[in-house]
Amino acid sequence: MERKVEYVDECPECGSTSLMRDYERAEIVCNGCGLVIDQDLLDEGPEWRAFDHEQAVRRTRTGAPLTYTIHDKGLSTIIDWRNKDSYGKELSASKRAQLYRLRKWQQRIRVGNAMERNLAIALTELERISSRLGLPKNVREAAAVLYRRAVEKGLIRGRSIEGVTAAAIYAACRQCGVPRTLDEIADAAKLNRKEIGRTYRFVARELGLSLRPTTPVDYIERFGTALGLSGEVRSKAREILKKAMDKELTSGRGPTGVSAAALYIASVLLGERRTQREVAEVAGVTEVTIRNRYKELAEKLDIEITI
Repeated sequence: MERKVEYVDECPECGSTSLMRDYERAEIVCNGCGLVIDQDLLDEGPEWRAFDHEQAVRRTRTGAPLTYTIHDKGLSTIIDWRNKDSYGKELSASKRAQLYRLRKWQQRIRVGNAMERNLAIALTELERISSRLGLPKNVREAAAVLYRRAVEKGLIRGRSIEGVTAAAIYAACRQCGVPRTLDEIADAAKLNRKEIGRTYRFVARELGLSLRPTTPVDYIERFGTALGLSGEVRSKAREILKKAMDKELTSGRGPTGVSAAALYIASVLLGERRTQREVAEVAGVTEVTIRNRYKELAEKLDIEITI
């Protein structure tokens, strides 16, 4: 008799969502109270093990995973560019010419209609912008899904492909908690900041996206890493920002400037001083902004800074 696998997302005893799937014991255990929620789990992973990338490639028997960042979702086949047979031997001149023609026709039939052509162009542009911004794969996938939804609802008509692509990336960054400013995306996409902002607001409204505004805390990790600051300094900066947000000192202020000012204060207090110019360059704001923001925070939060 086939066992029905039950998928659980919270503990029935304490309500905790922190669950551990222990495949050695074939159990699902709650990290909160220790209750064994399920047992006799089926391991759905491969039966083989690989200790490096080469072994994994050699032993795998399936293709690449489905991806929304390719117009056909990666389901179509591609004729390899290497002119070699299955034994690794070079092909004759006539075979090479035949393969060249096959590649050309195969490339043509991969894009069947106007919608697929649109997706092929847009997703190539999406990859280019994402690479320049150093965005992770989950953000690229989310942006590709948003762009596809925009195409299906006919939101592209009358707007540039590049503008909608940049707007989808901006929305995906906010959705996935990987904040990028409009200025950064405009610079990477080589587009006007106002055009991206206008298109983003239109797409968000039409697709019913409910995205929370970015806060100064969202930028702490990225700016702190770029400045080479320790975890202690970043924690101190978060502490400063929490106090500032409780007193509503951040409202009406640009999140990047406030975040940079908090990092500057924390670096000075903990002996990992960075200059205002260094912080300003990383945050993409002016030194005057850093100076104004840190003076406001220091004064309102009673922080003594020795410059």
